[in-house]
Amino acid sequence: MTARTHAVYSHKTADVVLIGGGIMSATLGSIILQLEPGWDICLYERLDRAGMEASDSWNNAGTGHSALCELNYSPASADGSVEPTKAIKINEQFQVSRQFWSHMVVAGHIGAPRKFINPIPHMSFVWGDGPADYLRRRYEALKPQPLFETMEHTEDHATLSEWAPLVMGGRDPKQRVAASRVEGGTDIDFGSLTRELTEFMEKNDVDLNFGMEVTNVVRGSDGRWEVSVKDRATGEEATVRARFVFIGAGGGALHLLQRTGIPEGKGFGGFPVGGQFLRCGNEEVVDQHNAKVYGQASVGAPPMSVPHLDTRFVNGKRSLLFGPYAGFSTKFLKRGSLLDLPLSLRPSNLIPMLAVGKDNMDLAKYLITEVLKSRESKNEGLREYYPQADGHAWELITAGQRVQVIKKHPTKGGILQFGTEMITSSDGSIGALLGASPGASTAAPIMFEMLERCFPQQATAWQQKIKEMIPGYGVKLNENPQLAREILSETAKTLQL
Repeated sequence: MTARTHAVYSHKTADVVLIGGGIMSATLGSIILQLEPGWDICLYERLDRAGMEASDSWNNAGTGHSALCELNYSPASADGSVEPTKAIKINEQFQVSRQFWSHMVVAGHIGAPRKFINPIPHMSFVWGDGPADYLRRRYEALKPQPLFETMEHTEDHATLSEWAPLVMGGRDPKQRVAASRVEGGTDIDFGSLTRELTEFMEKNDVDLNFGMEVTNVVRGSDGRWEVSVKDRATGEEATVRARFVFIGAGGGALHLLQRTGIPEGKGFGGFPVGGQFLRCGNEEVVDQHNAKVYGQASVGAPPMSVPHLDTRFVNGKRSLLFGPYAGFSTKFLKRGSLLDLPLSLRPSNLIPMLAVGKDNMDLAKYLITEVLKSRESKNEGLREYYPQADGHAWELITAGQRVQVIKKHPTKGGILQFGTEMITSSDGSIGALLGASPGASTAAPIMFEMLERCFPQQATAWQQKIKEMIPGYGVKLNENPQLAREILSETAKTLQL
């Protein structure tokens, strides 16, 4: 989608204002447009195009997080057992998103699915006795679950060489290795998907505004929200008055949430974590790898720093990505300000943030180690997953910023939360989303939940339309195997998987 600007007005009214032009706002706007086509919707994005921050193809892993290969969603407990509950929940959420995308394709609202989604096996890979034993227990816990019934597992070097030749080439034949694989995984270009959704919104008269930064969100005397916006090119300012506001600005959401003054938003803080990837476009190398291979995170590493060797499809071209290598910056957005972190400090979140700092020294140590890593050290990390790699032939790219949620805790003072956090006002007039992974992959169920919270009066009237969009909505597919198989089959056909 090309940049669009509008004549700056001094005042405007709208039913819905969406702040941020990423996958969350695009998903919410696309849903509301179908539930309430008569509502006046405005979207404001500070950059000149949709989907260019955290949703951008090179700023996230694009895995389609469904807990098929991400080991942090099914960790071992103290006694060594593996509890599948969290992995099942995330897969259930992903299936809602997948049904939504399928509906959008069938309805002709977005274009060819291969523009944004491609089939690719998801694979977990570990080495050593302890990790291999754990991966076997994980397989045994997940395999009986209907949503994971196609999972395979092996420790056989020959089989692994067929699954992932680059991972096994040059590896010690005596090394104990283990892998679990699901062939029906996906790679998703969330930047492209975001732009497909915003183009659908534009065609249906949603007021899209790019290059416009939201500077404040305050409640007016009549109860409506007054959203202050500024044209980044001209400096002109305007105010938009809205019945409902969604703050889906990624790393920029915390500052705006704090400015609303709603009590539900007090006490939240954010800890930014950056990242880098190694990228390979050499077709001879790329063509030998057809999988997303996830390993185990280092001690103290945040979940989004789990190393992975990924096949990616961006703008129709295949490439390989390895990483991430974590970094630290006080910016909350890739194109943000170094003052983002200090300006987020408030009396209400100071204790939680200090408590998290005290209790997460291993994370601090990990980040310092990562920041100080040389290029050769990064190449050594690549060779753990691709032993014969020529690291110097790979390009080092900077990925997007992620802001991990810090929230109050009754006994610890504060905790660092990995995942997403939805905050809504008591009257349902404003909602915000903080956090990171699995994020984009679960955008649809998160946005449906936001609508249920904020518009309880309309929820009943919307049920039929939602069921048309999401045939399995409100049903736990893992507890309904036949329906799960039908929906997986139908969405695979529609999305050309």
